[in-house]
Amino acid sequence: MTLLDVRGLTVRTDDGRILVDDLSFTVAGGERLGLIGESGSGKSLTTLAVLGLLPDGMTSSGSVELAGTQMVGAAERSLTGVRGRDAAVVFQEPLTALDPLMRLGRQIAEPLARRTGLTGKRLRGAVHQALEQVRLPEPDRIARAFAHEVSGGQRQRVALAMALACEPKLLIADEPTTALDVSVQAEMLELIDGLVREREMAVLFVSHDLAVVSRVTDRVLVMKDGRAVEQGVVHDIVRAPRETYTRTLVASARKLESALDLRSAP
Repeated sequence: MTLLDVRGLTVRTDDGRILVDDLSFTVAGGERLGLIGESGSGKSLTTLAVLGLLPDGMTSSGSVELAGTQMVGAAERSLTGVRGRDAAVVFQEPLTALDPLMRLGRQIAEPLARRTGLTGKRLRGAVHQALEQVRLPEPDRIARAFAHEVSGGQRQRVALAMALACEPKLLIADEPTTALDVSVQAEMLELIDGLVREREMAVLFVSHDLAVVSRVTDRVLVMKDGRAVEQGVVHDIVRAPRETYTRTLVASARKLESALDLRSAP
């Protein structure tokens, strides 16, 4: 069953510049789709349009139906009802998503309380469980901490815990490992992969790195200059890319894999 249905999505600036051009794709329940392309390809803008979070000065047209709700042109009240419940997002840099003046546990608790009605001890227990599920040590200490008091990898795990706490049907992961070092990145990818499989969630995974996308997705959509260049089963695209741009991404991914293999060799 289709969970996310994007048809003819176009994102324009107020002065008429087209940043995403007539983009179409679907994500079924439990399916994992990768959006890949270099910086400026329009992939992150696509995810913002899906959630109705485009910045000022940009508008979207076309159709984005998420869990039965039309997101394009919808009132903010309707969009708020979808976010967290049907779809949640983890961004590249958790410091931009986490409130530096609020304890981390409270940041998980507030949306969880709104969605579930939990209060008091039961709410604190749910926060503790959310932090445990993303394999954070000392979850009670992390819950009391502020964002600047934990490491970058721990902040990203907190952001993931926030996204998953309300059990959304779709997780949007926008470059969630780019700011992490290689070893922490691998741990984070393994964690995301395991949690979404366990919960049978759909994933829209955004990255510039095909090597990363191939680890956690079933299908891939390649974007360049705001347009879809190629899409298909990830293993087919990696083994036999049709388009020149995709072949360049595949070659870069193989070079990266080779470099990482050399670095990890004894």
